[in-house]
Amino acid sequence: MFEFVNQERIKRGIKPLVWDERLTEVGRSHSKDMFGRGYFSHYSPEGKDVGDRLQDAGIAYTYAGENLALAPDVTRANNGLINSEGHRRNILDPAFEKIGVGAIDGGVYGKMFTQVFTN
Repeated sequence: MFEFVNQERIKRGIKPLVWDERLTEVGRSHSKDMFGRGYFSHYSPEGKDVGDRLQDAGIAYTYAGENLALAPDVTRANNGLINSEGHRRNILDPAFEKIGVGAIDGGVYGKMFTQVFTN
């Protein structure tokens, strides 16, 4: 997924993103929470969003974004995200500099992907 995002950016003359393990952990935690508690949303049942999750993890940022995908495999997740206007906007936003991707395998239910972007 990381390589796909950067290929799409490079094709359009946009600087590639840098992998950030802390963002990956934030994304993985959110994916795990969604599977574990049976929801699919940028907001947790308590109303926390990506900004709250980054703050809780002690990650400094001034600009952040998040993409979610539930798909049987990474190829379908990538295609779904790049073909969605809002998700594509995050993938191609030149203001973003870092990315983390948290993926959880839900077996027969598919894979949950959370992309976290920051400047």
